[in-house]
Amino acid sequence: MPTVRGGRNGAGEPARIGIMGGSFDPIHLGHLIVAERAREALGADRVLFIPCNIPPHKDAAGLTSGRHRLRMIELAAAGNPRFRASDIELRRGGVSYTVETIEELRNLHGRGAKLWFIIGADSLRELTTWRDYRRLLRLCTVVTAGRPGVALDRWRGARGAFGGREIARLKKHFLDAPLIGISSSEIRRRRQAGMSIRYLVPPAVERYIAAHGLYGGAAERGRVRCRAARTR
Repeated sequence: MPTVRGGRNGAGEPARIGIMGGSFDPIHLGHLIVAERAREALGADRVLFIPCNIPPHKDAAGLTSGRHRLRMIELAAAGNPRFRASDIELRRGGVSYTVETIEELRNLHGRGAKLWFIIGADSLRELTTWRDYRRLLRLCTVVTAGRPGVALDRWRGARGAFGGREIARLKKHFLDAPLIGISSSEIRRRRQAGMSIRYLVPPAVERYIAAHGLYGGAAERGRVRCRAARTR
């Protein structure tokens, strides 16, 4: 599903867009809760969920195909008319740098559009390692959601301290959202162990994962192949 073009909302005003990026391998209820709280707090017209193509800060080995990750986002977002899946990074290919994505969205939606990039507190601590992060801060407003066990009492990134103006700007945009202790890695581990992921992902995503044998061990993949063979 390509990003919706156009720089204005239905009322003719400049678009107000929340943006969530990441691997989404898989998307889970924590992502959706944070996105909805951010949408409400910011008065956003919509929230875009953008799965990366190749993550710059993670080992891409074993990353589920973009086709599956995008489809799971579409299923998770289907019940909320304000949520959209975007394949902007998958279509661009290569390593997915956030600053390039925000620049592309800025060109698509116009200079008057309000763009909020929503990240977790753990990502904020690593922001100084991101490509051209100061330009990113100029192109959009970074909104930070808390993460369990992540304290932000020291304003120092992996490459050193943020500047004074950067700190002041970042401190203005903290999201009051529940601390949801769900992670995609936990969901993958539970699938590998043959454990339930119910109530961690939307039901449609749970069904999709099961139907395609995602994140399962060899036994699960074998069952999927057997089922497929019987339907031929």
